[in-house]
Amino acid sequence: MSLYFSAGSPTTEMSAEDLRRALFSALDAIGIRNRVLAVPPDFTRFHSQAGILTELAWQYYGDRLVDVLPALGTHKGMTDSEIATMYGSTPRDLFRVHDWRNDVVTLGEVPGSFLYEVSEGKVDYTWPAQVNKLLRDGAHDLILSIGQVVPHEVVGMANYNKNIFVGTGGSIGIHRSHFLGAVYGMERMMGRADTPVRRVLNYASDNFARNLPIVYVQTVVGKNSDGQLVVRGLYIGDDVECFNLAAALSLQVNFQMLDREIKKAVVFLDPHEFRSTWLGNKSVYRTRMALADGAELIVLAPGVHEFGEDAAIDKLIRKYGYCGTPRTLELVKEDAALAGNLSAAAHLIHGSSEGRFTIRYCPGHLTREEIESVHFQYGDLGEYSRKYDPSLLKDGWNVVDGEEIFYISNPGLGLWAYRGRFKD
Repeated sequence: MSLYFSAGSPTTEMSAEDLRRALFSALDAIGIRNRVLAVPPDFTRFHSQAGILTELAWQYYGDRLVDVLPALGTHKGMTDSEIATMYGSTPRDLFRVHDWRNDVVTLGEVPGSFLYEVSEGKVDYTWPAQVNKLLRDGAHDLILSIGQVVPHEVVGMANYNKNIFVGTGGSIGIHRSHFLGAVYGMERMMGRADTPVRRVLNYASDNFARNLPIVYVQTVVGKNSDGQLVVRGLYIGDDVECFNLAAALSLQVNFQMLDREIKKAVVFLDPHEFRSTWLGNKSVYRTRMALADGAELIVLAPGVHEFGEDAAIDKLIRKYGYCGTPRTLELVKEDAALAGNLSAAAHLIHGSSEGRFTIRYCPGHLTREEIESVHFQYGDLGEYSRKYDPSLLKDGWNVVDGEEIFYISNPGLGLWAYRGRFKD
């Protein structure tokens, strides 16, 4: 097991040239490879800087980089313009589209007894370790899994083998891992590297994926004092060590611990990145531990035009809405369609305030009726954007018309918690 590159700190700012030198030195250390697959994130993780690293990998390997498989998970395939924007000059004909329902193979199965143990008895189903068939059957001698480590609602800290088993995974594995995280409790997991879902993924890596030539390229990204996104750390290796190092730095960079609870939060969703509540509910996940009982969360969502990116999941969200954990668990028992889409059930749990605070969505392309039908409050985007103007607000505490609010310009970049709520 090897760590090929490791550098970072809460004040580090790595330039594009720093990234190039670091990645090339790691690839030199790995040795000659003749058939390389890159697995970067898709456009929903644009700020990860993984696009730049993918382009650098192509510059290093040339025609030995034979496939690029964005880790879509359940997301829609990328458009040509998104590919060009994110991956620069990387040739378009290298890109493959992951089909999470049809293009997967199962490497092995984590036993139900293991899931029962790590979930504290909440689930006892098996978990299939599924990946896109290209990873197993593509005859690659190197798989570069590229992505950002950041607090995450399903697994605790994003990336590492999640990029493989969820990003290129299949419907059963994605559904069951999401549901495991939801029933265990996301507030018990967010910001933690060691969680029930991660233990399941690590079991799969240790037992079923050792023959896959995976090297992980992990970034930690944050904002500097000028509000610019910068790479704070880069870790490259073939086992869990590079993830643990990145996760430790991400906690310092991306986890904002507050000394008092937020009574009113305003979150802006960049329309290029957030076009569904499936993604936009990061505004809910990442702030909930900082919100006071009775607080109001206002979500400015100019690009949101749908609930689920997947048609079947969108239909289920519209049918039941974000109705809270007890009701969702009842519905899973009652409705075979929801039981067959456990990631949708998990998402309904994640997106509910459990009646503790108000979620007011201000969408660009959904009606009041649609928003209220899924148990959110509705806000007129024009009206709320004039009052809470993203171009005038700064990240953190602001005073608007004599009222204190907390503003977040991109919920995907961090995790916010009230110190008294986050005990360990």
